[in-house]
Amino acid sequence: MAMAGLAESARQLADGVTTSHDLVAKALADAAGSELNAFRLLRPSDALLEAKAADERLARGERLPLLGVPIAIKDDVDLAGAPTAFGCAGDFPLATQDCELVRRVKAAGAVIIGKTNTPEFGQWPLTEGSFGATRNPWNPSYSPGGSSGGSAAAVAAGIVPAAVGSDGAGSIRIPAAWTNLVGIKPTRGLVPTDPEPELFNGLTTSGPLARTVEDAALLLDVLTGGSYSAAVTAQVRPLRIALSFRPAFTAFRVRVDPEVRAAVNRLARTLMALGHEVSLEDPAYGLIGLNFLPRSFGGIHDWTRRVPDVSLLDPRTQGNGRVGRLLGYGMGASRSTLGWFTRRIGAIFSSHDVVLTPTTATPPLPIGSIDGLAGWRTDRRVVTSCPFAWPWNVLGWPGVNVPAGFTSAGLPVGAQLLGPADSEPLLISLAAQLESASGWASSRPPIR
Repeated sequence: MAMAGLAESARQLADGVTTSHDLVAKALADAAGSELNAFRLLRPSDALLEAKAADERLARGERLPLLGVPIAIKDDVDLAGAPTAFGCAGDFPLATQDCELVRRVKAAGAVIIGKTNTPEFGQWPLTEGSFGATRNPWNPSYSPGGSSGGSAAAVAAGIVPAAVGSDGAGSIRIPAAWTNLVGIKPTRGLVPTDPEPELFNGLTTSGPLARTVEDAALLLDVLTGGSYSAAVTAQVRPLRIALSFRPAFTAFRVRVDPEVRAAVNRLARTLMALGHEVSLEDPAYGLIGLNFLPRSFGGIHDWTRRVPDVSLLDPRTQGNGRVGRLLGYGMGASRSTLGWFTRRIGAIFSSHDVVLTPTTATPPLPIGSIDGLAGWRTDRRVVTSCPFAWPWNVLGWPGVNVPAGFTSAGLPVGAQLLGPADSEPLLISLAAQLESASGWASSRPPIR
């Protein structure tokens, strides 16, 4: 049986219906016995000790937002006593202290059962690499997406009620789309990056993956210190929504899969039935990719200098690192043009409240889709499959993936609700309204 959601698990613990020991032990057993390969490492001894302490605190009447609830974090943040390998092979040192994100999760009372799998430096929308392929609970022959695919698979399978991921080019929203989850990429700076001044030159931020909007908002509260949960039940005024199927320019031709297009159009009709105005309108992206590339490849170059043995990296990762060193000379220009792109693309919000796009151009990709491909062929495969998410990382604005249904083969697809800076409350309220209308959270995958 899949674990209850995040908010429900917290309520059950507070009401004495279950114990943290039982929930954590179940999560650890399910993770260890799963064929999904969602976790890079588990921490059974520490997690069970923390669960015992949580039960003692609950018995004393102490209450915290997530006291005793098991969750997972992605293997790109520091957890004291564990390596931060970020999807890479090698003998990484153990972190000596928690990063700020982990401190906040622990301060809310959550029990971290382990760190989830990710591709090298999170650079691909598939979770495959040195620690093997993570598989999709809806069909293990397919990827759950990436780079937060381990977190998404663990939540979709019900191993944990929610997990933390990170998003530098769609890495929360893409796996959320391909596993029928809610995934929130917050506004840049909302979730602290300490001790790092920024992640991937400002492209990347951490955020929640969960089965419901309520659970995602609750975890976002914990990560930010905010009160986004209030938006879940807030009344939604009639909105002007721009529906766009045109991605930003890349060097590769993009074709939106007909089943993805049909799913997003169905979602648009649901929005209209809920009283919102939906019209076709494309953001004026321009050549925003020129801003993205130096920051993205530069981030890969920075991470290659942290690994204990560069020779163990995928040759494509090594090549991307070399490109990042060269493109680093354009970092100043990238930062200086950000304001111009912000004004240009942000003009759409003078006539619309929200932008709706597909989260990905294709349904989930099969396991091994980029195996053996040269660097440019890999780029073509991933860019043409996932061209819609990354511009919002350049802008630093929030986006929420909402489930949009299933293909004829039973594979999940998703849609993005996109807004300007600090529009999380509006996007969360709209996502919650859609959830009530569609009931996506009741659909569960066959593999747990």
